[in-house]
Amino acid sequence: MEVGRAALHFWEEPPISGDGGSGTIFFGHCPLGCSYCQNARLAVGEAGLPCTVGEVAAAMLSLQEQGALNINLVTATHYGPLVRAAVTRARGAGLDLPIVWNTSGYETVAAIRDNAETVDVYLTDFKYASAETAAAYSHAPDYPTVALAAIDSMVDLTGPPIFDEYRGQQRLVRGVVIRHLMLPGHERESFDAVQLLFERYGNRVLYSLMNQYTPLLAHRAAEGDEGAQRVLQRYPELRRTVPAEAYEALLDFADSLGMEEYFWQDGPAASESFIPDFE
Repeated sequence: MEVGRAALHFWEEPPISGDGGSGTIFFGHCPLGCSYCQNARLAVGEAGLPCTVGEVAAAMLSLQEQGALNINLVTATHYGPLVRAAVTRARGAGLDLPIVWNTSGYETVAAIRDNAETVDVYLTDFKYASAETAAAYSHAPDYPTVALAAIDSMVDLTGPPIFDEYRGQQRLVRGVVIRHLMLPGHERESFDAVQLLFERYGNRVLYSLMNQYTPLLAHRAAEGDEGAQRVLQRYPELRRTVPAEAYEALLDFADSLGMEEYFWQDGPAASESFIPDFE
């Protein structure tokens, strides 16, 4: 497995990070490959070090000792069998934290079912309700269909959200959190995504509506990154952030649907300070 970072992370949703931090392990080589990826260096394999099952298990135990609320496996999909082996080894050595599977949502149903004895919480994206946008930005026109089937399995396996108190903090120990990131130029599509999700899952899951899209492509293009320049020539809307009024309208829409359990981002979330360092 290639790992870019193993450390406490404080910028997840409140019952994931709490005050003590989520014990995140970021894996390299994301299998989806979104053109606007915020962790692009790690996703394409330009950062990270090879790690064995034993080393990843040891990292989990170290994060537990540091006070992590959980073990948060970020983009572990393509390393599934090895990651599950690492969790099993760590549990045998005393790991007793919930396991969070942090994913793009582009998962097979079979892969989710393979996680049944390993994963407690799913922190999953639902990036697109539109096959056209999924094809344009992630070369995956089947994303909406694939992601919804995967989320169905996540909900079936984990059931409704369950919380506990851990070191004085409310912690999610079971359930599904579905994230949706509003994208510039596609603000109206976010309304379709939220409505689709709520009609399908209601309040059986938690939702996280995000406005933190950061135009890192523009920064990379200015530094001479030819790949970023080509993407921006085709999709110039990715040069900007999401208008605050569009995001506020999405939150109002969620309220109007009867969505009770959701997280939102307040203040300047579109900031590079939210993006981990993979050095």
